[in-house]
Amino acid sequence: MNVPSHLQYTKDHEWVSINGSQAKVGITDYAQDALGDIVYIQLPEVGSEISLHDGLGEIESTKSVNDVYAPIAGRVVSINDLLTATPELLNSDPYGDGWICVVEFSTIDESVLMSPEEYQALTGA
Repeated sequence: MNVPSHLQYTKDHEWVSINGSQAKVGITDYAQDALGDIVYIQLPEVGSEISLHDGLGEIESTKSVNDVYAPIAGRVVSINDLLTATPELLNSDPYGDGWICVVEFSTIDESVLMSPEEYQALTGA
């Protein structure tokens, strides 16, 4: 399982890449593997305000439908439109072209984010 060292993670299997006051959000390699073949994703709306642990959208796979939870609070400033036509990018490239959205934030609750090592311990990777 791939756990890039430059990202932070959540117990709900989302990843966060922080750049200034913005954070790119996606699901982890562990999550995409557990979900199986992803066939649809409901993306958040640009401009929507989200609170920590709010639903960012739903991912539908051949196995189940699962929520994606906000790892940070803020305002959605960008979404990955590529996922509308090709949701399988979440499977093939979860840390690259499979990102979900970018959130602008004022503060981050670091207590809900894990280091790569902590996330590997959680998942047994």
